[in-house]
Amino acid sequence: MAIALEEIRRARERLGDSVLRTPLVPYNERIWLKLECLQPIGCYKLRGGLSAVRAASAAELAAGVVTASAGNMAQGVAWAAREAGVRCRVIAPENAPRAKLDRVEELGGELILLPHEEWWQTILAGGREGIEGLFVHPVADEAVIAGNGTIGLELAEDAPEFDTVVIPWGGGGLTSGIASALKALRPHVRVVTAEPETGAPLAASLGRRKPREIEYQPSWVDGAGGRSLLPAMWERARELVDEAVAVPLDDVADAVRLLASRAHVVAEGAGALALAAALKRDDRCVCIVSGGNIDAAVLAQLLAGESP
Repeated sequence: MAIALEEIRRARERLGDSVLRTPLVPYNERIWLKLECLQPIGCYKLRGGLSAVRAASAAELAAGVVTASAGNMAQGVAWAAREAGVRCRVIAPENAPRAKLDRVEELGGELILLPHEEWWQTILAGGREGIEGLFVHPVADEAVIAGNGTIGLELAEDAPEFDTVVIPWGGGGLTSGIASALKALRPHVRVVTAEPETGAPLAASLGRRKPREIEYQPSWVDGAGGRSLLPAMWERARELVDEAVAVPLDDVADAVRLLASRAHVVAEGAGALALAAALKRDDRCVCIVSGGNIDAAVLAQLLAGESP
């Protein structure tokens, strides 16, 4: 269930110069960092949001756009909607990080806050009754996945020889896009996903016939992991992902601190997951630092050596 390489290349044409071709920098002699945290909204989600909105027709955009997001995808879609001159409504969980919600509103997005379970049901259903507009699914929309896949194109063109790409897994849209491009262009590269151990449904399920239920605990690593796998993304993962790992929160906290002190990079929890996983390996890895939108208070605790 890979996205066709031509679809990813078309997404890159849609994006043009509106997204940053993010740098690939060495962390040490075997680990490189792909710094998506340097995008204008602080995360990779601008690629998918712009790809989806620009792929839509004027008629499809007439009633505006809607998405369901804890913050980062909301920013990507809000940015794209502002550019297109259309209304953007964002369905978000009530416990979403305030820093991300504030940025959504700054970009012109209208927030609709719901209890976490109702928000999750909106994602499962692909929309919410009574809220009109083109629903841009934060994970499963093929134009979104193709936009994410442009990261894979850049890796294939820019990276030295490497064995593994390590990607944070939230819903699977980032992994599916990058893996689709790399499986076509560098088929020897292994695709490894990283989730917080408090919510790691893919790590619990990969290699089995059916996805497993897990005990989910929300944590400060809010941009990755979750309570379950979306059925469509489970099917993609079974084809595209070679290995899935669950990362202890203490390791993620250490990775946030290492990125700040050694690479001079601010990463949110999801953005540090890949490095946390790569540090436990011995092969040549590219780590996707997916975002840097972290609450200042959480970052201060982490840099002080505390656990949020």
